[in-house]
Amino acid sequence: MKVLIVSLAYLPFIGGAELAVKEITDRIEGIDFDMVTVNLDKKQKSIEQIGKIKVYRIGNGWLGKYFFPWQALKKATELQTEKKYDVVWAVMANQAGIVALKFKEKFPEVKYLLTLQEGDSLRRIWSRTWFMRKTYKNIYRKADQIQAISTYLAKRATSYGFKGKIEIIPNGVDLESFKKVFLPAETEALRQKLGILPHEKVIITTSRLVFKNGIDTLIKAIKELPVKVLIIGSGSWEIKLKSLAQELGVRDKILFLGYIDQKNLPIYLKMSDIFVRPSRSEGLGSAFLEAMAAGLAVIGTKVGGIPDFLRDGENGLFCEVNNPSDLSAKIQILLNDNSLRQKLIDNGSQLVVKDYDWQKIALGMKDIFQSL
Repeated sequence: MKVLIVSLAYLPFIGGAELAVKEITDRIEGIDFDMVTVNLDKKQKSIEQIGKIKVYRIGNGWLGKYFFPWQALKKATELQTEKKYDVVWAVMANQAGIVALKFKEKFPEVKYLLTLQEGDSLRRIWSRTWFMRKTYKNIYRKADQIQAISTYLAKRATSYGFKGKIEIIPNGVDLESFKKVFLPAETEALRQKLGILPHEKVIITTSRLVFKNGIDTLIKAIKELPVKVLIIGSGSWEIKLKSLAQELGVRDKILFLGYIDQKNLPIYLKMSDIFVRPSRSEGLGSAFLEAMAAGLAVIGTKVGGIPDFLRDGENGLFCEVNNPSDLSAKIQILLNDNSLRQKLIDNGSQLVVKDYDWQKIALGMKDIFQSL
């Protein structure tokens, strides 16, 4: 079987969707994978092998995203002449979905699989696609099958008129990395490097610094709390969030650590006490699952795909969206109630091991490919 993947971005540019493609394809035998994607920084090879995927990069920098539907369709057509693909796999209903839609129209014998990973709210996506709404709906409607990472995204596909089979297969967690045990001396050395005192409790969030992840709510919530906050990630809201922390007088409580590679992330989680992301929207929330695997109690909001795995009082706590006072109260509960915090940690860890192992998820994806 031969599968052509269409994705706006791929390694070394990594988000949840890109990581999922790598983890899944690395674990699947008997399928040949090619990919067409954008050369986002103009520095990547035009053709290279990454894991089990032969990657073809087109375009010239980030502006290439806007020309991607036309350039990628041309490249995909050339590859189809040579390779004769069985499946075209669009990673998200964005420009990649347009390419897969047009490719399907041109080669109707090729099955079209759409993966939904989007974290933005329905309103935000709708406002960005007003000028192409018929085409955007057809990205969903014309797929032979849809794989969604959460119930929330599966319902979105139905709302856009998709009437075919939808399979919910979430993203997973690299259990070997995030369950790794570090020596006390290792975590203590990192705390000292960051200037965190032995008695200080640590709140951590790993998030793109954008509106949807609600990090401004977290900053507002910690004013009266005796904590240090680690904010790991980068994004368009970084300057705004630093300014907010300064205005509220909490800048000394917060360490903006920027982007940290996945392989180095587990020790930061292990040295922390509570994971928080007060999201305004969320496709699934893989960062929560990674934190659970690392042995942290988590606090999130009841939005998007988060309720698929987070049960209030069982394996985490819910806080209200856009409500710093409520979030502050929930953090305070976990700081004061060690037995509850340990219960959430134990149940969260068991859930991730049971349902979110990449090997199990890869087998589910292989079944989808073979059933198309």
